[in-house]
Formats: sequence, C-alpha cells, structure tokens
Amino acid sequence: MKKTQIKLADKNPKADDVRMRGFKKRSPVEDVITWLDQQSIDLPEQRIPLQEAAGRVLAADATSQFNIPHFERSMMDGYAIVASATQGASSYNQLQLQVIGKSMPGQGSTAKVTSKSAVRIMTGAPIPDGANAVLPAENIEIDDQHIMIMESVAEGRNIGRIGEDITAGSIILKKGRRLRAQDIALLASIGEETVSVLKKPRISIAVTGNEILEVGEPPKDYQIINSNGPMLEVLCNRDGANTINSRIIPDNPELIKQAMLDDYDILLLIGGTSVGEEDLAPLLLAEAGDLAIHGIAMRPSRSTGMGTIGHKLVFLLPGNPVACLCAYDFFAGRFIRQLSGHAKKEPYRSVRKKLKQKMVSMIGRTDYARVCLSGDFIKPIAISGAAILSSTTQADGFVIIPTNSEGYPPETEVDVFLYD
Repeated sequence: MKKTQIKLADKNPKADDVRMRGFKKRSPVEDVITWLDQQSIDLPEQRIPLQEAAGRVLAADATSQFNIPHFERSMMDGYAIVASATQGASSYNQLQLQVIGKSMPGQGSTAKVTSKSAVRIMTGAPIPDGANAVLPAENIEIDDQHIMIMESVAEGRNIGRIGEDITAGSIILKKGRRLRAQDIALLASIGEETVSVLKKPRISIAVTGNEILEVGEPPKDYQIINSNGPMLEVLCNRDGANTINSRIIPDNPELIKQAMLDDYDILLLIGGTSVGEEDLAPLLLAEAGDLAIHGIAMRPSRSTGMGTIGHKLVFLLPGNPVACLCAYDFFAGRFIRQLSGHAKKEPYRSVRKKLKQKMVSMIGRTDYARVCLSGDFIKPIAISGAAILSSTTQADGFVIIPTNSEGYPPETEVDVFLYD
C-alpha cells in the first residue's frame, strides 16, 4: 500500500516522518515536562454565583470594601464592663456592678456603661458605649439586678475589634487562587454574591480510526468500541475542564486536520500517533502548526506527541487505552490541572509500600507499572501491555520507575499512587 503523502511545513524540522521507520530518538519525560510547564493559555473571565465557584480559579484579586467586623463585638457570653472597675476583684473580694441592660446579636443596647454598671451581652453582639472589656459569665455571681465580680479583667479582653478579620481596602484573595469552601465564605462575608473566575479550559476530544465504534454498538469483524473517549471525558472533568465535544474521526487526513483547526483551547487527539502507515496525526500537526514533541522515552505511551496551533495546545495520545491513560495523567492532565488551579502532579493519594518481587526497567526510560496491594507489600501486574485495559481495573495503583533507574529489587520501599 502506498503511503499517504503529507507535505510538511518547512518551518518545522522536527516533523520527521517516522511511519514504518521508527523513532530515531525519544525525548526524556523530564524534558517534556519542562516544555509543557512553559506553555500557557489565556482563559477569559466570567462572573458566576458564589455557590458555583468552589474549585474554580479566581480571575482577579478580591478586595474588601469595608472592615470585618465593622463594629466592636463580644467574643463570648458575659457582661460588658469598664475594665478598671474590676481591679482588685477576687473570690474573697467580690465587687458589685448593676446590670442596666442587654446587648443581643443584631440589636445592641442603648445603655451606657460606667464604672458602676454592666450590660449583659451575648457572643457576636455589639459592645455598648462606655464598655471596654467583656467579663465571662462563668466569672461572676448574679444577685438580683447586680453581678458580683470575682476576678479582674484587662481592657480589650474578649472584644473583637473593628477590622481585626479584614480591613477595608485589603486584598483578601489573590488572582489565580483555586477557591475552596472557606474562600467562598470569606467572599460572602464581604458582601459578594458573584465572583469573577477563569472560564474552564475547553477540551475537544477526537478519537481516530476507521475501526472505532460508538459506545453501545456491538463489535463485529475487526472493529473495537471507543473506550478512550469516555475515559478522557471523566478525567477532564476531574481536572477542572469542560469537554465541548467528544467524537470519532475516521483515518481521513482532511477530517483529522479539520479537527485540529476547530475552536477549542486543548485538543486531545487519540490514535494515529505511532509508526504505522496510517499514523498521520504528527505530520498533520506539523503542517497545521508546530509539532514540538513526538516520541517520549517512557513505557507505555512512547508514541505520545504534543505541539501548538496558534494559541491552542494539541496532545497526540496513543490509542492503546493504558498508554492513553498514562499519557493523559503525565502530560495533558498536568497541563489541564495547572490551568484549572489544581496541583500539577498526579491527582492520586500515595503510600509507601515494599515490593514483593523485583521490578525491572532500563536506564533512560520512565516506566508506569500497575501494581496490586498484598498486605504490607505490593506486586506488579504489568509494565508493558498497553492494550490491556483490565490491568488498570485490577490494579490498586501504579509505581513510577524514573529515568535513571534499572528497577527495584524485592523489599524495596516505593511510592504507590492509588487509583482510589
């Protein structure tokens, strides 16, 4: 069969035609990460209700227009007093003050406190005029309309001062912050109903291959069902992105190129990235934009590629599902998580466990090895076998064997990243 002829852009010397020839060299994972971390996409802003903002990225500094609190308030239930009136008080020398009123949250009191009087006050209620301290309720005895003070209290004690939480004009949250529940509460406390956040990155997913069937269709002849598309939609959602479309595209150069030229922020193009005759995606990316990377020194996912078209980022992910998952988490997911305000690294909890048997790798290659937990130990399921999707469902997690390692002997303690 004659190869499909693709004319490469002269400006891109990296666009080698590796079809049926193989990779001359592969980029180390560390170099790919360095390139990836240098990329950026300017996302537009949008204002959304506070209740919908958890997990979103703040688009601008949030500034308070007023003090929090904006009035002096009691920090506990007790009595608002003049502090000097309590000097010398003890259980053996009880001092008497007359109760002249009550201050409740949201109401306050019109009474004015003197050195001979007190106002009963609840937590959060405004401090009445004349008072400069609050005496806790457990430190007094009540006698009709009087209280008997049994200990002295310092000026300012148990009073929340104006602006002690937030001062007017101060920046309370910085641009780029991923909003948490307590951040939403803080924004609500300064009177914000809506907040300006970055729009979620728009992801286009294109699964290529004449043999790919839609989910729900029974396979026949030599066809296979699209499993990568649904998996990537879930992963993109987990990492804070918005999947604008997910579709199957046949091995047609014009249709694949059109998918590359569509409107999106990030394209995940699956399949057609290796060295087969119909693996056209790298050449088409080079023609449409810039193929920055193709071929990575890792197992699985060695045929992964990535590049740019204008301000858009394109990831060429392998069609084998384990390799697709691995390449997503290592590269595409990392970039999406960064844009979405999440931690860049793998979004999995890690534990340290000992190996039950050796794990073998080779210097110069990063390995992604699926493992099972076995008591206090772990044992490998597979390192190779990028098409065996069930190896990820049988596995409890994975171990990353770095570029500079030949593997690990039994009993070695390693970090295990848990899928759950």
